Amino acid sequence: MLSTNVVQRGIRTMSSLRLALVQLAVGDDKAANVARAVSFIERAKQEHADIVTLPECFNSPYGTSHFAKYAENIPNGETSAALSEVARRNSIYVIAGTIPEREDDKLYNTCTVWAPDGKLMVKYRKMHLFDIDIKGKITFRESDSLSPGNSLTTFEVKGCKIGIGICYDIRFEEMARLYRNRGCQMLIYPGAFNMTTGPLHWSLLQRSRANDNQLYVACVSPARGLPPGYVAWGHTQLTNPWGEILNELGDSEDMVVADIDLKVVDEVRSQIPTFGQRRTDLYDTVWKKD
Repeated sequence: MLSTNVVQRGIRTMSSLRLALVQLAVGDDKAANVARAVSFIERAKQEHADIVTLPECFNSPYGTSHFAKYAENIPNGETSAALSEVARRNSIYVIAGTIPEREDDKLYNTCTVWAPDGKLMVKYRKMHLFDIDIKGKITFRESDSLSPGNSLTTFEVKGCKIGIGICYDIRFEEMARLYRNRGCQMLIYPGAFNMTTGPLHWSLLQRSRANDNQLYVACVSPARGLPPGYVAWGHTQLTNPWGEILNELGDSEDMVVADIDLKVVDEVRSQIPTFGQRRTDLYDTVWKKD
């Protein structure tokens, strides 16, 4: 059975869209993981969501020992086929968290976005790989198995321009600023912070990126599993451009549905006009790839 939805609704306006964030329980069975994701996507549609977002590594356990086993081609793998079909059948945008992607001899941690007609709109490969060593607590090296992506990814839904990052990417404020420079009003990060960094930094980083760039930030985690293996912090969160936490889940499988009022973005940016006050004659944030 699916867990009970957490639904927060306001008065929908021409400047709003409804966003569903799914905190999915993930196990060892890929087919079961995908089936649960599909069920939540269908549930989000029943709640009249325009967009539904899944967590990082929703079709596989998170860990370097799992990536190769669960990796697929995009868009020709079985997970992509299921996402395309459920997006088309429900006429909904799906930000499909991440899955391990295989291309030639490389693996990537990749987020796909599916349109209501079932077509793949864009994909984003995690740019900053999670390589940390906190003595006595956690050591992890994504670079032992994954390759980094090299491109920013944006798309638009109902007048809202959205930028995609993945988990560790949120620690790099320059990346969020680049998305802001490109006109984004929302940043979405599928992520799986752990039990060491989660309590300290998960919420702090989301509020910081939202406040710095005066936009909505959503981070979508898997539900908390049990050791052994990597244990996610959970606490999927939605933050507004004022830096206020609008919605936060606990550690169990659940879903929140919230209305996003884009007028708040304009309101904050006009009242505290930091974007136009930056001293770009002295400093700037630039994308070197173009």
